[in-house]
This record gives sequence, structure tokens and C-alpha cells, in this order.
Amino acid sequence: MADPTITELAKSVADTQTALNIVWTVLAGTLVMFMQAGFALVETGLTRAKNMAHTMGMNFFVYAIGILGFYFVGFGLQMGGMGPMATFGGEEMLKASAEFTVNLFGKDLGLFGTSGFMLPPAMFTPAVAAMFFFQMVFMDTTCTIPTGALAERWKITHFVLFSFVISTIIYPVYANWVWGGGWLSTLGSNFGLGHGHVDFAGSSVVHMTGGVLAIVCSKILGPRIGKYTSDGRSNPIPPHNVAYVMTGTFILAFGWFGFNAGSTLAGTDGQLAVVIVNTMLASAAGAFASYLFVSLKFGKPDPSWLANGMLAGLVAITAPCAFVDSWAAVLIGAVAGVLVVVAALFIDTKLKIDDPVGAIAVHGVNGAWGIVALGLLANGKYGDGLNGVKGTVAGLFYGNAGQLYAQLVGITANIVYVGVLGGVAFWALGKITKMRPTAEEEVAGLDIPEMGVLGYSNDAGPTR
Repeated sequence: MADPTITELAKSVADTQTALNIVWTVLAGTLVMFMQAGFALVETGLTRAKNMAHTMGMNFFVYAIGILGFYFVGFGLQMGGMGPMATFGGEEMLKASAEFTVNLFGKDLGLFGTSGFMLPPAMFTPAVAAMFFFQMVFMDTTCTIPTGALAERWKITHFVLFSFVISTIIYPVYANWVWGGGWLSTLGSNFGLGHGHVDFAGSSVVHMTGGVLAIVCSKILGPRIGKYTSDGRSNPIPPHNVAYVMTGTFILAFGWFGFNAGSTLAGTDGQLAVVIVNTMLASAAGAFASYLFVSLKFGKPDPSWLANGMLAGLVAITAPCAFVDSWAAVLIGAVAGVLVVVAALFIDTKLKIDDPVGAIAVHGVNGAWGIVALGLLANGKYGDGLNGVKGTVAGLFYGNAGQLYAQLVGITANIVYVGVLGGVAFWALGKITKMRPTAEEEVAGLDIPEMGVLGYSNDAGPTR
């Protein structure tokens, strides 16, 4: 018979570990929440002063929209069938049996969760609350990405409606496939493709989803007036406040430590230190590679390119941050720092898609690069048992081609699902309410027509 004292001690230790993991997850989530301020500053700084209140307003309000949409619908679809929460004491309020599945090729493939909507009282435990909070701030990052790509010509009502669609349906379903027990996570256990589609902190789930929405919706909405000449040449529209851009980038880089390291969901997992260092290295390499590339190409290191280079490095390392060596983190960031410039120029000049802040190149293109990088460079040192597969996560260069295949399947699924559903929803909502302002309003600036107040005003008010 077990000694009662030892049993009680073991339970006390386990409870302490669970509490520590919850505290770490919530703390990391607060860092991610503050990234909203970083996005607001970067996007507002990269656009024009006449749209300051409009751009800031969208970045602020998307936070509230995202919370409510995720509370009522999104969380249940995403995590309602995830099964036991291992780092939170193995709690099973979100039962695996609640995952809606279809049987194909003799395998059960999860599509979405069916429990946890509106956090019902019987399920509203500390573990579920921590999971809701952490997943919500990730989702809200995705909702924020299109606000930059569509800035300066998006009507506020259409923005509100489309943001609800992202937070309730588009994001949660794909996130379920990767993080909620859905079919992409089981590509390993069902079909022998590595550990299934692996995305440690969101290169595909968060950033690529936002990037795909940005490119599809930007194409539908069309460019800003005056962006392209009659013969198709691109007119540069410079940022109005570089200080906003640089400050916002630092806030984002700071919050990213919570974004990536918090995805351990465990303060007891020492790998979080490796994640933090890899995140820092990739961000620095991204900024420096952009500096070298734009200096050679343009002769001067435009600070906005350096900022997007750093952000591209952060996006790219988000998926592989727990699975790669430090040299690989530097390589991943450096490639991202060049890729973001090449992609942004191609999107602008060749595809003729107007993206005022470079969101498509930063989040979409480098989100995909991060997923591929994991499939190539995961070193086989971490991730034993991830997605129900024994052994650690290894990429192509470490002997597991199946992991790369799983990563490519995840990218393809994102482009098809997010691109098609996002495009249809954006277009359909445009039939209900106007998606862009009149030409006169756009040229004058959207602050007064859309928000009713100027972002900047020289009016000191009545004197005496």
C-alpha cells in the first residue's frame, strides 16, 4: 500500500506544477495582448496622417470584436474537442470525443470542436480559462493583419463584419486542424508523415492565415487611389511617422517572447529558454539581412524595411523556434529578412496588389517560409510524443522527409481553405454593406467620414 504522505506530496507537487504552468501561460498571453499596441503603431506609422484615427481605430476595435466572436463561437470550434490538457493537470473538460470527425481512407479526420461555446459554467475551470485567454490573443493577431493590408480604403462597417467572420469561423477551424486535434495534426499518426503538421507558435495558424486573407481581400478591394499610374507603374506612398513604426516594432518584438515561449504552455518546460533565444536571434538576423539587402539595392537603409525585416524574422521563427539549433534560427531569420523585401516588391510591382504596410510579405510569405523551415531544419531534440507520435520532431535534413511533406500539406490547406472562404465572405459582405468609401472621402482622408474625428488636429479650441 502506498504511503499516504508520499501520495499527498506527489499530488501537491503535481498541483504546484499545474498552477505554475497556468501562471506562465497567462503571463505570456498578456505579452501577446500588448502586441495589439505594436500593430497599431506600425500600421498607423506606415500609412498617411489623414487616416490616422481610422487606422488606429481599426487596430483598437478589432481586439474587442475578436474577443466576443471567439467567446461565442470561435473557441468551441477551435478547442472544443482538443482532449486532455497535459500541462494543465491533464484536465479533460474539452473532451476529444467532442471533435466532429469524418472517416476517410479508414481514418477519423477531425474538422472542428463542438463544445466550449460561451465557456459554460460547468466547463469554466482555471485550465479552460487559461487556454481560452491564450488562444484568444493569438486569434486576435490574425484579425489584426488584414487591417494593415487594407488600410486607407476600408469602410469601418465592413471591417467590423469581416472581423467577426475571421474570429468565429475562418481562424478557429484552421487552428483546430493544427492545434485542436484536427486532421492536419494527425497526419503523422494516421499517415506516417512525421508528427503531422507542426506549428509551434503560429507561422501558419496565425501569420499565414492573416497573410492569405490580406492578399485575397486586398485584391478584391483594389488599390488606393493614386497608387498606380495609368500605365501600371507603382507610386511609392511614404510612411507619415517612422517613430511610430520603430516603436511599434520594438513592442511587437517584446511581445513575441510571450508569443513563442508561451506556446510551451508550461513554465516547467525548460525549452522555453531555447525558444526565447532562437526568437531573438531570428529577429536580429532578419533586420540585419534587410539592412544589407536594401542598402545594396537602394543605396540607403530605409528604416521601414529594417522594421519589416525584423518582423519577418519573427514570423518565420514562430513555427520552428522550439525545434532548431541557434545557427538555424539565424539562417531562418536572415532568409526572411531578404525574402520580405523581394516578396513585397513583387507583390507591389508585378501582382499590382496594394499593401500599405507589407503585411502579405511579412506574415503570409514568411509564415509559409517558417513552416517549410521547420520541415527542413527541425533537429530531432524536442517534441517527443507531440501529436501522439513517439520520438522527437526531425526535418528533412535530419532524416525525416515525412515532416516536410506534412508541412507542405498544411500550407496548401491554408491557402485553399482560408483563401476561398475568406474571399467569398469578404465579397459577400460587400453585397450587404459598402466595402470602401467614395473616391472623394478616400482622397480627403477617412478620419472624419468614417470615424467622425481627426487623428491629428491643429485646432486648440476656443481661447476666451
